[in-house]
Amino acid sequence: MENLTFDHALLLYYVLAVNVVAFAAYGIDKWKAKRGMWRIPESTLLLLAVVGGSLGALLGMRIWHHKTKHAKFRYGLPLIILAQLGLIYYLHP
Repeated sequence: MENLTFDHALLLYYVLAVNVVAFAAYGIDKWKAKRGMWRIPESTLLLLAVVGGSLGALLGMRIWHHKTKHAKFRYGLPLIILAQLGLIYYLHP
């Protein structure tokens, strides 16, 4: 990380943090689902992916076996990842 600029380091920390939060949110929502408790809205789970936590969301979906039968998650999360990779490719100098 010696060669990272401050902006790049900040972006890296943000992406790591939002992925950890997304992963945890999927686990918490699964835990609450098993107990019939109040749930995290699907829109929040998807928003976490859109704002940079897509890999954490996908990993959480796979690890916790949560939302795997919902088409908007099964197909939406990989599409979000592809869109983010395309954006990175487009914006990278």
